[in-house]
Amino acid sequence: SGKSTMLNILGMLDVPSSGTYVLEDINVETLSDVDQATIRTQRIGFIFQSFNLLSRMSALGNVELPLIYQRMHLNERKERASLALERVGLKDRGSHKPSELSGGQQQRVAIARALATNPAILLADEPTGNLDSKTGDDIMALFHELHEAGDTIVVITHNEEIAKQAQRRIRIMDGRVSEVTA
Repeated sequence: SGKSTMLNILGMLDVPSSGTYVLEDINVETLSDVDQATIRTQRIGFIFQSFNLLSRMSALGNVELPLIYQRMHLNERKERASLALERVGLKDRGSHKPSELSGGQQQRVAIARALATNPAILLADEPTGNLDSKTGDDIMALFHELHEAGDTIVVITHNEEIAKQAQRRIRIMDGRVSEVTA
């Protein structure tokens, strides 16, 4: 239907075939690849369905990764990553590798990694798709907390129960917006 394509366009991983994408008053088409990468690194947090955690790194190391790309100093990087893990309720699991964490905990690490950069927007692709219903409910409760704290979150989902929890819903069918609900 175009959900993943939409997410890729919003995250500047893909370009629209028509129209204009304006992010924070900037037409992203006018930006160089380097400038787009900088915005992706500093202003957009990605939360993937499959978590995309590096198996050889600890939870803390995985959360630090985007901060390394930002060339953040070691002490600030460790502090920000630690705070992000605390924010998702996993401060005590920072030394654990992904294989030592449950699916829900791995998803929380992925969310912490996205939050560590203090992004303007979080893009979540089927964030509950690989989780049992209880863990999925926990992740959605966390998203509600983040939203209430002022974070902007775009959740791409085919799950109607997840979609119903959103403040605003945009339904895409066959690559076109078919319905907007506020």
